[in-house]
Amino acid sequence: MATGYVFHEQLMWHDTGSSADMMPPGRFVEPGRHLESPGSKRRLNNLIQVSGLSRHLVPIIPEPVSVEDLLRVHTQRHVDDIRMLSERGSGFAGPQAPIGLNSFDIALLSAGTTYAAMRAVLTGRVDNAYALARPPGHHAEPDQALGNCLFSNIGVSVRRLQHEGLLGRAAVVDWDVHHGNGTETVFYSDPSVLTISVHQDNLYPTGRGALVDNGKGAGEGYNINIPLPAGSGTGAYESTFDRVIAPALRAYKPDLVIVASGFDASGFDPLGRMMLNSECFRRLAARMVALAAETSNGRLIMSHEGGYSEGYVPFCGHAVIETLANHRTEVVDPLSDHIDEWAGQDLQPHQAEVIDAAEGLLAGLRQRLASAA
Repeated sequence: MATGYVFHEQLMWHDTGSSADMMPPGRFVEPGRHLESPGSKRRLNNLIQVSGLSRHLVPIIPEPVSVEDLLRVHTQRHVDDIRMLSERGSGFAGPQAPIGLNSFDIALLSAGTTYAAMRAVLTGRVDNAYALARPPGHHAEPDQALGNCLFSNIGVSVRRLQHEGLLGRAAVVDWDVHHGNGTETVFYSDPSVLTISVHQDNLYPTGRGALVDNGKGAGEGYNINIPLPAGSGTGAYESTFDRVIAPALRAYKPDLVIVASGFDASGFDPLGRMMLNSECFRRLAARMVALAAETSNGRLIMSHEGGYSEGYVPFCGHAVIETLANHRTEVVDPLSDHIDEWAGQDLQPHQAEVIDAAEGLLAGLRQRLASAA
């Protein structure tokens, strides 16, 4: 199995400026480093190198997408605003979306990173791929930046590949702890893309990601949200994948499976309140590899999203990429002796209620697919 790995150092040069966690500096807020900094991503890339995992990956060099590519998803005004702020050198492109000098060009490259991974899989260069994209993209709406995301990396890439005739139907599974509102919005009326988001209930953006939000018009039934309660861990996530995500993908049979791969559902993340660990991410990745083999001839890509624990994200990401490549290195999670103590809990009744409700949405999806056949 050939696994592609897409990375570019310039992605690490996106400057999110000075802050205290996510708070802008002020009279009583001492300046510090913004949480969406290069640290966790660079550490993941470095761990891939020092562990020797890189020798089992196919390096893929990305190119920036074009403005024309952006405009298949985003409004002209949104694109112009990002460019203007980038040229100015600093500011906020939207709520919680800081921008720095050259961020516009870097964001084009970030979308190009995701596109390169998808294209390599669809053309048969590799079987699956991981795109270490930055800035992330799953919160970016067609008309505004949001939550560290400037452009929709996945949305722009899917639309370009559909335009090129390389992609028909795609399925997006978002396991970031925050709701994938931007990806949902881009494809909300489109049955050619099945969108599934498993996230912490009402965390960010507030008011988004409810069970009842299932798509509209031709896309009704093709959007599935699983808003898990805070504190959910291994049992809840594995049950979600087995009872909701797996049957949805089997019914839909996409040409390509895409994972919006955030690691902020780990028990160490400062912005989430979930309890996953690197071994759970490894098991979720194994489920996605098996589902892709069953539903899309193995065509699977993962595009990096959130994750703000600089120390722990690298071990979660490394475990996932090891799984894609079917190669285990000598890397051991330094917290492995304590994993069962803080992240191995079984499925709880209040979590099962949400999964039961999400499972009920599959009947609507199957009905839509049968009507379209």
